[in-house]
Amino acid sequence: MMRCLAVDDEKLVLDLLVDNIRQVPYLTLAKTARNAMEAVEILQNEPIDLLFLDIQMPRLSGLQFLKTLPDPPLVILVTAYDKYALEGFELNVVDYLLKPVSMERFLKACNRAHELFELKHKTPATIAPANLPDFFVNVEYSLVKIVAADVAWVEGLKDYIKIWLSSAAKPVITRMTFKALEEKLPEPAFVRTHKSYLVAAQKITAVKRDFVLIGTTEIPVSEHYKDNLRKILNIAPD
Repeated sequence: MMRCLAVDDEKLVLDLLVDNIRQVPYLTLAKTARNAMEAVEILQNEPIDLLFLDIQMPRLSGLQFLKTLPDPPLVILVTAYDKYALEGFELNVVDYLLKPVSMERFLKACNRAHELFELKHKTPATIAPANLPDFFVNVEYSLVKIVAADVAWVEGLKDYIKIWLSSAAKPVITRMTFKALEEKLPEPAFVRTHKSYLVAAQKITAVKRDFVLIGTTEIPVSEHYKDNLRKILNIAPD
């Protein structure tokens, strides 16, 4: 069960949101709030897995409130305005619902949140790369240190490798083979999703049919690697 907090300053909208939540079998309503200040107090005292958040609220908007949270739960934005959609997704929200929200669209957003929730709780602790040793790679006649725990994914490009790090906007590009890199970043901490991609299992936020997500980045999954990916992530077959 996912514990939910619904936040909206309009009572009628909040009541409808509460009713929708109660119809979804894997959701349970923990609390409601009429503004961001009430929500802050609840989040400090209640375990919340999923936050349904209105944007246009007095004093502090939903987006402003979300930016203040150091470790927010999964968030679904519910608003009458589509102009905030891009900013919302830049804050890694699960979905963005426009009022009035149909039950079909509401359930689709909830299913997406539930997938992320299950993935987070099914991922075994053994896939954490924290205990892997750091290593050095050649970059333009220099040796650059790669912290294994910082690696998000690796992309192969002919004779070169792009190492994408969680802490950097640009990849480290080095000349080496995939086989050599897999020896430094082995399973189960890292999993091959494609002949050209190696991914940090713990950093995967969603698994779709033909790709995985790390944040908002889509990384392809080829048929050849699907079974092993599911095994590493402890996901039951379709």
